[in-house]
Amino acid sequence: MKAIVTGHTKGLGAAIAAELIERGIPVLGLARSRAAAAASTLLTEIEVDLSDGAALASFVAGTTLRDWLADAETTLLVNNAGVVAPVGPLAEQDPLAALRAVTLNVAAPLALAASVVQASTGERRILHVSSGAGRNAYPGWSVYCATKAALDRHAEAVLQDGDPSVRCTSLAPGVIDTGMQAEIRATPESRFPMKERFVQLKQEGALARPDECARKLVDYLLADQFGKQPLADLRDV
Repeated sequence: MKAIVTGHTKGLGAAIAAELIERGIPVLGLARSRAAAAASTLLTEIEVDLSDGAALASFVAGTTLRDWLADAETTLLVNNAGVVAPVGPLAEQDPLAALRAVTLNVAAPLALAASVVQASTGERRILHVSSGAGRNAYPGWSVYCATKAALDRHAEAVLQDGDPSVRCTSLAPGVIDTGMQAEIRATPESRFPMKERFVQLKQEGALARPDECARKLVDYLLADQFGKQPLADLRDV
């Protein structure tokens, strides 16, 4: 068994990579930089900016995935990397930021999913880290909501493809105490009217710890029921 984790250097991605490694599963980490902590022998890192369309195209056209997965009987792909920006109404959104967000949040997971299936044999398990924002619309988050909804629809369609060797679930992990949450709390209320809700969650200690979330996420990823339903919420599994 081998795993691929995007955005493995910080936040939930770092916790997921660490949890997989703790269980003896080799991880290929894809991110713009390398992990700051001492690397495990089970961690292989590739520096690639998945928000850059040209860099993403070059990576999936190469042989890295096929070489990495050559001896894997089971393959895990965790599409974790993502951004919340741009935040705000259309009149205040940076169009280039929207383009980068769609590339990172949607194009990269979809391209990697297809690439991993084509580069591997055996069972393939694909987990998209989605969000409640993919299932509900929020003011100021039009790009974020749309990109997470795209992952949900992708998982639903993959299930309908009917390939028994491919399991795919789009999983909302809940509200986690990561850098993204700090970014949300720092956003002006004029751009994100629901800011106060997230400030209160932090003040009340209601944010989940990344390591606890990662442990539960990996349990679910490895469970027999994974992929039987295309959409899931980590708080309910």
